[in-house]
Amino acid sequence: MYGVLRGLVHEANQSVMIVAGEASGDLYGATLAAQLRELVPSARFFGMGGDCMRKAGVETLVDANEMAVMGLVEVLGHLPVIVKNFNILKRRLLAAPPALLILIDYPDFNLRLAKIAKRAGIKVLYFISPQVWAWRSGRVHGIGRVIDRMAVLFPFEVPFYENAGIPVSFVGHPLLDMVRPTMGKEEALRSFGLDPSRSTLGLFPGSRKSEIAKLLPDILEAAKLLKRHRPDLQLLLPLASSLRPEDIALQVEESGLEISIVSGRNHDVMVACDAAISVSGTVTMELALVGVPMVIIYRVSPLSYQIGKRVIKVPHIGICNIVAGKAVARELIQHEVTGPAIAQEVEALLGDAKYAQWMRDEFAQVRVKLGSGGALERLAALASELLSQK
Repeated sequence: MYGVLRGLVHEANQSVMIVAGEASGDLYGATLAAQLRELVPSARFFGMGGDCMRKAGVETLVDANEMAVMGLVEVLGHLPVIVKNFNILKRRLLAAPPALLILIDYPDFNLRLAKIAKRAGIKVLYFISPQVWAWRSGRVHGIGRVIDRMAVLFPFEVPFYENAGIPVSFVGHPLLDMVRPTMGKEEALRSFGLDPSRSTLGLFPGSRKSEIAKLLPDILEAAKLLKRHRPDLQLLLPLASSLRPEDIALQVEESGLEISIVSGRNHDVMVACDAAISVSGTVTMELALVGVPMVIIYRVSPLSYQIGKRVIKVPHIGICNIVAGKAVARELIQHEVTGPAIAQEVEALLGDAKYAQWMRDEFAQVRVKLGSGGALERLAALASELLSQK
């Protein structure tokens, strides 16, 4: 298959612009660039990304870490930076048009860029659909006018685009290939200097500085409450690639807690955990695939929350719960996010073996629903196909 696709791509313009706005998108963009380079060895990559895409040889005109903001009001406060970076990408897009623009998630930003690209005659491949099935379903027609193909994570997303006459491909979820702990639980714990005979709680405060500011204090408060009842409880915190140790150092120090902070080994951290406190986001799916019982927390500004509550139609915020189609992991939202409430749910996960096992079994079904691996390989094949079209 690779040889055939390689032969299809003409030798004219083989530059590809990849735009990813968050830590997960940066990881997907890096892997995609590597996969596509296998199909089109002469392809050149540039765009917006983070450390992962830079290491994969993508020229990053904009650092995605500058763009990681959650919530409508929060985005408005960050608008000058967003506009500046948008204009950087727009100028490059028009001054040296790529053969293909690949947009990963980040819809409010990326769909505006898609509109400019489409007007300039640049092909557009969009990966990770805006959640048209959750809110503002009428957007699907506008999306169809500015892209050439949509590549989606979940099978249930396909009909939304097919019914609107928009080319769509179900490629699957990249996490099926990426969530690969390198060792078993006991080995992982020992590698972190922890005791396999003691319970271990994972603290997952997110990849954005705004999430750290809003949610880490509550996570640490919950951990302190749990330590009072479970003094032997061990605490593990994986540091997202988009963050630096100093982003959390002060809060951790002031908490007085002994926390093992780990960089670059998220999945080994997960396999070491008996339970986890996690912000809402891609990480909930990673934890579900590893089979870690968790409580999910989410908080934005009051105004962002009130607006979202009126337009979002799905009953869950955790991706693992959305795919499951029911509340598997407990979700604490806005005012529900308190140290005592988080601690109470974690205590249930650690103290009730049947409850924890039920959650693991439900997460195993989530894995089944996601299908097979190879998502980014299929996405690279789609990109190569679009590059081959004159």
